[in-house]
Amino acid sequence: MSQQVRCPVAATLELVGDRWTLLIVRDLLRGRRRFNELRESVEGIPPAVLAARLRTLEGAGVVERRAYQDRPARFEYRLTPKGHALGVVVGALADWGQRYAEADLALVDRECGHGLSVVYHCPTCERQAPRRRVRFAGRGEHPLPSGGAGATLPG
Repeated sequence: MSQQVRCPVAATLELVGDRWTLLIVRDLLRGRRRFNELRESVEGIPPAVLAARLRTLEGAGVVERRAYQDRPARFEYRLTPKGHALGVVVGALADWGQRYAEADLALVDRECGHGLSVVYHCPTCERQAPRRRVRFAGRGEHPLPSGGAGATLPG
């Protein structure tokens, strides 16, 4: 009997593949933490959907909820290291969007001001890997890279 192969793209989309989740992560990366800040910055999200997505992300260990006021109870949301690792996903979407979609914003380096692009990088060899050298490999073929802190977006 063959074992079903679980694609990492499909597994990730199960968590973040809806219309709103990566926009919430984008704004958490940009420093928004409170529910009302997120509601105002995530374009058009209904409050019930925002609350549901934050609960899902909390349950998956992507965000943590912290109280900042007791009466009435108010919370802020912060990305965990697992959540910060989604920064490269948001960055890749931003990179693609600024190239091929009509977008008004671009990713830039805070120090030099130049535009950025997302690239594949081998942390073992410390070199970039062009897309033509990239392939999916099964767990038995090659050790998987360890999770990193990910990228952040300029605020």
